[in-house]
Amino acid sequence: MSETDGRLRATDGIPVIDIGQLVGGEDCPNTLSALRRANEEAGFVYVRNHGISASIIRDARASAVAFFMLPEAAKAEFTVSRHHRGWLPTGGARMGDEAPVDFKESFIWGEQSDERLPTDHSLRGPNQWPDRQVANFSEHATQWFDCGQRLARCLLRGFAASLNVDNNFFLTCSDRPLSRASYVYYPRQSTRISDDQFGVGPHTDFGVLTVLSQDGVGGLQVENANGEWVDAPPIDDTLIVNVGDLLHRWTNGVFRSARHRVISPSETDRVSLVLAYDPNPETVIDAGDLELGAVDRPGSITCGDYLDWRFSQAFAYRRSTG
Repeated sequence: MSETDGRLRATDGIPVIDIGQLVGGEDCPNTLSALRRANEEAGFVYVRNHGISASIIRDARASAVAFFMLPEAAKAEFTVSRHHRGWLPTGGARMGDEAPVDFKESFIWGEQSDERLPTDHSLRGPNQWPDRQVANFSEHATQWFDCGQRLARCLLRGFAASLNVDNNFFLTCSDRPLSRASYVYYPRQSTRISDDQFGVGPHTDFGVLTVLSQDGVGGLQVENANGEWVDAPPIDDTLIVNVGDLLHRWTNGVFRSARHRVISPSETDRVSLVLAYDPNPETVIDAGDLELGAVDRPGSITCGDYLDWRFSQAFAYRRSTG
């Protein structure tokens, strides 16, 4: 299929865009225009030629599956820490005060906290690596994290250029980002527990930008601008990227942070790879900096304060341990 204005085709309103020129550092006005349109209209986009090798994704997914298949007691050795690192069992996350808990498990990590990386935020801390239980786990996880973060930065430069501001506008304070990566496991649910039980309930992502690698099972659904839930099925050789609430706020609502959810699989388990990109905790998110959207703009807030607030709402362990 030929490319038109940076767009290959649309799947239920979610465009598929070849970003090879952007990743390669080439001039690509059509791609930038298509990305801006996707961010404004859908808030989600499939990206092709994203620069992350199939082998890195394959190795990361194999490690994730091996970990989640461990006995419960073995996984419990890596129960999530107060720094949001480690294994989060089913029941550990809830996307709304009245919603059922999400029917999923997660394993979360970030940049390794050491003498070079300050402990200036609650989401910083040492990773927990099950390398004795799963060979090369940390190596494969780190490769996914590094590649996902590199892609997120590349996209944010493109997003800034699409808004006709300096390419590094969203990255001026990003030498010690609060980015997190996670493996997410959705066990099969052959008998639906209830109509409002999801792998992940309807929600918007908290931070700036999310990069997602789906497996072949599917289940992701996105709410479009008309309030309808549409499928976002796996497409070979693509990743899904979506705008988070902080980027929505930073652009004064011009970029759309769309609600989405995951339908629990019925036939087989599902595993996703996620990279959530966020800049340094002291980064001030101020919609007035871009002068976009309506005049009535939200007040400024730091990235760190915003994430603390949102994480305390979603994760029970943070309310119990402080």
